[in-house]
Amino acid sequence: MSLETEIQKILNDFENTSSKQIFEILNQIKPQFQSPLISEYLQGKIQKIIDLPDEAQKKKQCKALTPYLDWYLQGL
Repeated sequence: MSLETEIQKILNDFENTSSKQIFEILNQIKPQFQSPLISEYLQGKIQKIIDLPDEAQKKKQCKALTPYLDWYLQGL
């Protein structure tokens, strides 16, 4: 499955996607951002979410990261 297809699947079925799957996709697209600062910022956000104790909290925080998925689909 292509990265674009996986991203679209996550966006279409966000509620049934695990935070782990979202992190895997974000880590794949992170190096493709034009600015290293964006990649570093995203890594910091991902790490803070990973450190949360419960999946429900992680999913709630992951929702704020969906613009990165949208940007990737729009061609960064």
